[in-house]
Amino acid sequence: MKPLGSDWGYRDPSTARDRLSGAHASLRMTVKIMKIDARFRTRVILIGVCAVFVFLFAPSPLAHAAAEMQVFSTSAGPVKITPIYHASTLIEAGGKTIYLDPAKPAKLSGLPKADLILITDIHGDHMDPESIKEVIKAETEILAPPAVVVTVTTAKPIANGETKNWQGWTIEAIPAYNLKRGPSPEKLFHDKGRGNGYVLTYGGKRFYFSGDTEGVPEMRALKNIDVAFVCMNLPYTMPPEEAADAVKAFHPKVVIPYHYHGSDLAVFQKGLEGTGIEVRLLEWYPK
Repeated sequence: MKPLGSDWGYRDPSTARDRLSGAHASLRMTVKIMKIDARFRTRVILIGVCAVFVFLFAPSPLAHAAAEMQVFSTSAGPVKITPIYHASTLIEAGGKTIYLDPAKPAKLSGLPKADLILITDIHGDHMDPESIKEVIKAETEILAPPAVVVTVTTAKPIANGETKNWQGWTIEAIPAYNLKRGPSPEKLFHDKGRGNGYVLTYGGKRFYFSGDTEGVPEMRALKNIDVAFVCMNLPYTMPPEEAADAVKAFHPKVVIPYHYHGSDLAVFQKGLEGTGIEVRLLEWYPK
């Protein structure tokens, strides 16, 4: 009850308390909103920092390529050979770029365009028209077995046993085929005469890429190979112990397993112990 005769200037205490309580509530709400906003801004900043970290430090195709690149000296200058994926390989020398079997799932974006592409066989892990389009330019030349030229019609044929010269390189087509393995007793995975391996000579150094093959006589008869890239993967080519036995026959200075998905490389290494052949293991299957 208000005091008698005191209308002017009277303030009900309960109303003042209500107003004070409301002010406190508004203040608490403002503080709460500010805390939420601060937490939100902190979260956004952390997400941004993490994104930058992933961008800068996560493995990339280019980072993988730089880490795995092998450099070999020759009388014509260095030859740089980089594993991309499985059989896909990048070769650089004398200002020219060569790709061997560019094919999915190899990540080719950001890599230099090709001056020359070499294809070994018709299977999708070697012949991939879509991947060829990623690295090709107007002046790119393609060499491939006649069976590949049926599909990749811009390629020039190079058959087993033929030799071609290109921009300071000598390119020899080596037969690549199965001796005994196939999807059935009457059929082989890789028929003789269809696929190529290649011996590439530059500045006096000889580099051999086996393609899909077993340890065939033509491989075992190779001479003066400085660096050999040799396949192994069952059931399509050969197991590591057979690959090691074939390598011992032609005795390169350096051997690098490639096209080895699912193979035990320790078995391959052990098979070449004491031979004087240097075994280099590279990562051909980046995550």
